[in-house]
Amino acid sequence: MRQIDAYVDAVYQNIGGNRKEIQELKAEMKSHLMEAVHELKAEGLTEQEAIATAIERFGGEQEIRSIVGQLFQAQKTFAKWVLYLAIGILLITASAFTFVYSIEEKNADENSIVATNIFGVLGESTQITEDMKSEINSLIKSTDQISKVEIYDVSSVENGNMVFDYVRDAKPDYRYEQTVWNPAWLQADFFPYGNGDEKWYVDMETRHIGDLLSIILFSGMAMYVTLFTIWATINAYHHRRLTLGWIVVFAFFNVLGYLVYSFLGKKSKNTGMI
Repeated sequence: MRQIDAYVDAVYQNIGGNRKEIQELKAEMKSHLMEAVHELKAEGLTEQEAIATAIERFGGEQEIRSIVGQLFQAQKTFAKWVLYLAIGILLITASAFTFVYSIEEKNADENSIVATNIFGVLGESTQITEDMKSEINSLIKSTDQISKVEIYDVSSVENGNMVFDYVRDAKPDYRYEQTVWNPAWLQADFFPYGNGDEKWYVDMETRHIGDLLSIILFSGMAMYVTLFTIWATINAYHHRRLTLGWIVVFAFFNVLGYLVYSFLGKKSKNTGMI
């Protein structure tokens, strides 16, 4: 029935999208119209009357074309914004991770400098004077990640390998503690940082935010991978190539997996398989 073919072609005229998908949609629309025509003819209408009535009931050409166009555009827009959101989350994750990691590295450098300066204050002294304590306290207060410092006189330890056993059981010759800013969201832990020479051993308890780094990295990457997989899955669906295997590839291999998918799709198209 040429009128139905012409109507269906007109509805999908200038509609962008996957050709195979459009052809399948056109065939489905034609099937519905043909079914309606047969029902109307069974009710006593002539073929021309049945065709005209079926088309009229289905909707005006301009109206249906507008609806179809909006549907395809909505699908494209949704997929596009999913991809944009995925890329945005990836960039934010990378920026946040880099920023927090740089802070952690800066803190580690500061702790190392403080430890070196404490050894400079101790020098070759045989005991810790009040002036030395005051100077050490000032060094600790200049940081915001050292919660405790313990200093041990290890000059009596003959075997250097036994220093750690000695420090573990001995009472420190000097100890200084301070409250360190550590809100719950920071997810910080405190770890020992020890160093020594032939005379003194300095043990510091410092704040580390490695857990926060892990949370930023894994949560951000999880959201990115999920959104990218959704975007890739939508595209595969529109290309009529969606399988569970491709979803797994998109999820585990991400951009590389989608590049393989695109390459195989182009290769199949060139060889006439699609």
